[in-house]
Amino acid sequence: MKKTVLCVTALVETSPQALPLGAACICSSINHSKETRDIFSARLFDFSLEEKYDLGKIASDICADKNLFAICFSVYVWNRKVLEELNSIVKNQRPEIVTMAGGPEVTANPFSFNSFDWLTAGEGECSVVNLLASLDADNEIDIQGVYKSDGEKFVESYAGKALRSMPCPVENLSSPYLDGTLDVKKYGGALWELARGCPFKCSYCYESKGEKKIKYFPMERIEKELDYFQRNKVPQVFVLDPTYNASKQRALEMLKLIKKKTPDTFYYFEARAEFIDRQLAKAFAEIPCSLQFGLQSADEEVLKKVNRTFNKKTFQKNIGFLNETGAIFGFDLIYGLPGDTFKGFKSSIDFALGLYPNNLELFCLAVLPGTDLADQAKELGLTWQNEAPYLVTDSSSFHSEGLERARSLSLCINFFYNDGRAVPWFMNLIRPLRLKPSEFFTEFEKFCWQNDIDCESNDFEKITQIQIDFVSKIYKDRHQEKMIPAAKDLISMNNALSLVTAEGKESVVELSYHPDDLMCEYGTDIVFFSQNAGRYRNRTKVFANKNGPDWQVLKK
Repeated sequence: MKKTVLCVTALVETSPQALPLGAACICSSINHSKETRDIFSARLFDFSLEEKYDLGKIASDICADKNLFAICFSVYVWNRKVLEELNSIVKNQRPEIVTMAGGPEVTANPFSFNSFDWLTAGEGECSVVNLLASLDADNEIDIQGVYKSDGEKFVESYAGKALRSMPCPVENLSSPYLDGTLDVKKYGGALWELARGCPFKCSYCYESKGEKKIKYFPMERIEKELDYFQRNKVPQVFVLDPTYNASKQRALEMLKLIKKKTPDTFYYFEARAEFIDRQLAKAFAEIPCSLQFGLQSADEEVLKKVNRTFNKKTFQKNIGFLNETGAIFGFDLIYGLPGDTFKGFKSSIDFALGLYPNNLELFCLAVLPGTDLADQAKELGLTWQNEAPYLVTDSSSFHSEGLERARSLSLCINFFYNDGRAVPWFMNLIRPLRLKPSEFFTEFEKFCWQNDIDCESNDFEKITQIQIDFVSKIYKDRHQEKMIPAAKDLISMNNALSLVTAEGKESVVELSYHPDDLMCEYGTDIVFFSQNAGRYRNRTKVFANKNGPDWQVLKK
């Protein structure tokens, strides 16, 4: 009988984004590698931190398998403490079970651990397989990137003193989707790994000390995984490739395959704006997808401090190609970067929203152990949390008060713009106010304080009413009362269309103008529209038909 190996991790939530791909890849590798496949049978075991869980019961369930030889823990920022505690409970119940840990937290700083029997830093498919085979044969361990506990601390097992494991060639890796290790239906979608490595060296990213050469998975495997997604009717796929469009020809080939094989699946890509051109923009627009760009800051000098290049004109031009085609995209911004200020952060918000992104994700800088930034952080004047999530708490240019203001402003932007799906009408409505986006949201932040509004609620219909109430107030405060009916209607109508598109919910809205007028090209200029459109009070039903969202004016 084969010995059992469990690949265990704790998920931040049960979702496609949190799918345990790392643990599944280790599990699949153990079951397929010639060194281990005849000795061990590996299984995936995960649980969600979002749901109620009992570590004692989980440990008892794990230990009930009398044939269990080893547990491989997949450790991240969000689950480190939980998995260390689970390891302790397991070792108390079954001290003979070998426990090992890998993942980003281990790779970042293996010497910060005092739990587990073994650690593997870097890509683990080969090192874990070799470690298990050596333990089974009772051989002396001399494996690159593997660390052994001496009871108090970890020491390197490898005489060559290499900090990370030697990566396996990607063409030799088995797919955890194709071999049944992962069940996509459990998670509602998939994480899809197309490549490993990144040619860039952003100092705040784990990749800053990782592989600089991009290693692409074979197209044969990719096509088979696409067929698997289609057979299983996977609704959404998050693509794990930090620079998907680094190779234009490969990106175009992939998009063509996606369009052909999985036309009903929605894809999420991470991409670099400097590599976007008209041809790529058109190809992205032809499949159901969204692109996310790591803008991080609109200040070239700030970005230089974290090893990022940025050309504002090129960025604007290339994002313009996406707007021309109607492709969906969003930006990431980081506050607390070295050399940045609260004023600079607001300028980055203004630049980003001026390009009409579908979403704007705002994050506090994290000084992740094992990154170049962690090595340089003190020299750059940063102060940060000693434990996960390692967020910056102060800096020489972005003081703690500014960081708190940025956090509060970010929460309001996420609520109003992202959760409120405001992109179709936002810039149109703030233009006559002569306010920058950051100024508009500063006013909205005050409005939320004064009215005790919970900006962490995600009830879209309630958010819509709050948007209408605030826009009406700010128009009145700036003596633009004549445009309030049109502003209300544009929010109501666009949000009703979004509701039926995103959630399949039909609704009835009270309007002051005819919906056909609101949704024509004249509605994109609220000043012109308010001055020239005729009033037509009505109730309009917004619903879905076979061709998409539609509306019908109800009889009075």
